[in-house]
Formats: sequence, structure tokens, C-alpha cells
Amino acid sequence: MERFNGIAASRGVAIGKLHFFDNCQRPVQLARSDSPERELERFESARLRALKTLDDLHTQAVERVGPEDSMIFGVQQALLNDRDYISGVRDLINQEHYVAEYAVQRTGERLAQMISQLDNVYLQERSSDLLDISGRVVRQLNGELARDLSDIQGQVVLVAQDLLPSETVQLDQSKVQAFVTGGGSRTSHASILSRTMGIPAVVGLQEQLSQLRDGALVVVDGFQGVVIQDPDEATLEEYLGKQQSFLEYRRQLKRLKGAESRTLDGKKVVLCCNVNQPSEVRLVLENDGEGIGLYRSEMLCLEREEFPSEEVQFQAYREILEGMSSRRVVIRTMDLGADKKLPYLPLPAEQNPAMGCRGIRLSLQYPDYFKQQLRALLRASVYGKLAIIFPMISTLEEVREAKRLLWEVEAQLRSEGLRMERPVELGVMIETPAAALISDMLAREVDFFSIGTNDLTQYVMAADRNNSRIDSTLNDPCHPAVLRLVRIAAENARARGIWCGVCGESAADVRLTETFLRMGISELSVAPASILELRKHIRSIDLSAQPQRCPEPV
Repeated sequence: MERFNGIAASRGVAIGKLHFFDNCQRPVQLARSDSPERELERFESARLRALKTLDDLHTQAVERVGPEDSMIFGVQQALLNDRDYISGVRDLINQEHYVAEYAVQRTGERLAQMISQLDNVYLQERSSDLLDISGRVVRQLNGELARDLSDIQGQVVLVAQDLLPSETVQLDQSKVQAFVTGGGSRTSHASILSRTMGIPAVVGLQEQLSQLRDGALVVVDGFQGVVIQDPDEATLEEYLGKQQSFLEYRRQLKRLKGAESRTLDGKKVVLCCNVNQPSEVRLVLENDGEGIGLYRSEMLCLEREEFPSEEVQFQAYREILEGMSSRRVVIRTMDLGADKKLPYLPLPAEQNPAMGCRGIRLSLQYPDYFKQQLRALLRASVYGKLAIIFPMISTLEEVREAKRLLWEVEAQLRSEGLRMERPVELGVMIETPAAALISDMLAREVDFFSIGTNDLTQYVMAADRNNSRIDSTLNDPCHPAVLRLVRIAAENARARGIWCGVCGESAADVRLTETFLRMGISELSVAPASILELRKHIRSIDLSAQPQRCPEPV
């Protein structure tokens, strides 16, 4: 029996025989052409065919994993349309007379190498997208068929050095019980998709992958990130029991649809969802979300080549409000800047963009764009229960200026005879230590708080959450310094009679649920897939008893 430790990417237990999938991209050999014009035509034709394939994959992915995780293919389409990528290939063809295949490979590798060296985990993951789209274009140029898994016989545990998004989304769950990869991380596309699809997965085995044998019996423990090759009888029996327990747990969760999110002593908690796209309303409703606690409106900008017009924004906000009917939808005004840069909104380089011109700071510097968004929001307010929240607040003046612009827009709309629902609830994100510390003053200006624990933690701990070199303990929302600021904001909200929620990743962290509720948090906003599990946990908490789960004294 051999035990290998990797990264737990997707929960669950699988027992099956290993099946190796050879999906390595064969390197293209250097070759030149005496007709750059022909190579340019070949490249453009192959690029367009690859875009069509990605569009088909996106349609397939929406059906299998929903719109949120299908965005991966939209990202790849955007990369394939990126001017730097296209010009990089064309320059190599024109200047070096490379054949299209080699120019595509070289450009993809160069850009992927640049991105992989950035201190930003999200952007690092885009390097695999660049290699994926380059390989897709090369296969189009060579007339190769897409690699598939149709030769699998029976149920197997798939093994590969890495799985591309296009390969992961096409996995047949009746055949693939789990997968194991040498590369990857918990935030890689394959890991994200595996969680959505419910396929147990362990990634990041690195050189240990070479010790696995094709056809060997293995146990894949997606909870602990462990692969056990040639398990003995006792280990098999243990994991068969874990497998059945997890299946029963999933069945119990499904029975909680329609149930109240209420503690044993009667405290009602509102469980809402964080979303990026109006199309994700379906996921919110399927998972019994009680509202939308955070709609990231800046996603409308990131998927376009120009700033979205008032009408484009209005239609998006209307769609999400109508979809949620009478359930509250909290729409965050655009949180741009930092790692969310726009090619059509050139911003000066900043040494520390996470602490620079972002969120409400950027909105107030570009009031025309900001008022355009506020107009769209107020116009859409008649189609549902809208609440507006301002991000990255640090001062009272920022809140008052944002409100002044909102009132100005409201007056304009009234003069134009346009309908709107007023008053709309207004809130602020508590993401900076400053906002938490002056939350007693902020509470007099707004109707609610939403605590963004992801940013709050990095600012309190002076630890960039996207920097892989930073010890993960420095980005732990359980740290007493973070929890003390959460408590301050929650208590000041309660004292003023306004509600206070949490919308960061820690909202779904069951280590903190009881702590948050005891502080006075009344709403938790999480990913749709986390709703039922969090509801089950809340229904087991008794706030009238002695605290059980407060991780640190605060």
C-alpha cells in the first residue's frame, strides 16, 4: 500500500482503477515559410475556428456546470481575441517568417511565462489558459481532432499531468469516478469545475505522479488530498464507509431546501448568494438562496472592450432583479482598479494598486461613469427589491459624495419623467480598518453594512492575499485582529438599528458561523453551492448555550 499527498481540490471519496490520459501538447518544431501572407491567412482562419469551438464548449458547459463556471470559456475567447496575443503571432510571422504553428506556440509560451511570474494567483492561472488556446489553434492548423476520453471502458480514476477546462467539462461522470493530476492548484480551472460537477479530485501530486501505475486500484480522498495505491482490506473498508456517509450527507442537504435558516434558539439568519452574472440567478434559486448579498457589477466591464452603456447596465440589472422577484438584490457599484484593470480606462501605474485608486475612489474620480451606473441602477429599481452598496469606503466624505451624486442622478431622472423605486436601501462595504473603526459614524449615513472579510483581512494583516509567498496564516480571517474589527462594525450597526452582513469567503467558514451570529451578524452571503451546507450548520447552533466555536477570544 502506497500513500501520496497532494492538494484536496474537490470533496468526496472514489475507489477505482487508474486510467492514464495522455493529453500532452506535442512541441512544434521551428520552421519558416517563404509566404508570410499565406501563414497569416492560415492563422486567422484557425483562430476563428478555435473561437467557434470555444463557443460550442461554452454552450455545453452552461448545461453541465451552469453559467458561473462556464465563464472560463468566455475568458479564453477574450484571450484569443486579445490584441497583444494576435499581434504577437503576426509579428513573428511577418518579421521572423515562422510558420503559423510555431508562431502561435512561441507567442503562447512567452505570454504564459510572463503571467506565471506575477504575484497574483488569479492571473497566474491565466497562463494555463494561454497555453490551452495556443494548443487549440495549433491543432486547428494541423487538422488534428480534439483529444477525447471516449476510449474509457468501465469506471475509472483518471490520471493526467494536467486537465484543461475543455477536457474537464467533457468528463463523463458515469465513467470517471475521480481524477488525479500532477499539476494544478485548488484555484485552477480543473479544480473549480470538479467541485461544480461533484467529481472528487486530488491535484498537485508533482513528481509523485510517476509512481502511479496504470490499472492499479486506488482510493482518492478528496477531503484530505490523499491518493492510496493498492489499499489493504482495512483501508478499503474504511473508505467505503466514508463514501456512503458522504452520499447520505448530500441527501440530507437536499432535504433542507425550503427549510428556514434558523438556530436552535430561534435566531433567523438570512442566507444569500454572491454572483458575477445575471444568468447566475438560476443557481441562486436552485440552491434556495434567500437573496443576492453581493452582485459584482464590475464584471459587466471586464467582459467588454468598452465601458458598458447605461442601457447595457440597465438591462443587466433589470434581468437580475426580475429573476429574484421579491428577494433583495444588493448590487455593488463597480469595484475597479487594483487587479481589475480596463484597457479602455487607462490608469497610471501604481506601486501598490490594492491600496491605491480602486472601488469608490475610482468611481469618484470618474463621476460621469459613476453617474451612468447610478442612472441604470435607479431605473432598474422598479423591477425588484434593490439595494446599492459602495465598495472600498474609508471616509465619511466618500459616502457623502457618493450619496450626493446619487441624489443628483435621482433629480435628473425625475425631471425626465423616468420611473424609479425610492427610497432604495444604501449600504457600504466594511473592507478597510478605517471603515470598521468609524462604523459608528458610517452607520448614521446608510441602511446597512456588508463586511468584505477577504479585503479586510489583507488590510488588517498587511498581507497581500494574492501573493503566494505570504504565509497563509497571515490571511486567516480567524485572527483576533480581524474578528475584533468585525465585532466593532456589527455592534455599531446594531446600536444604530441597521442590519449587518458578511460577504467574504469567511461567510461560508463554519468555524466562524457561531462567532458571527453572536456578534450580531444577521446575513451571510456565500457561493450558491454553499447555501444548504451552511443552513444545516446554522440549524445545529444554540446561541443560548455557552459559545462552542469562537476560534479566538475577541
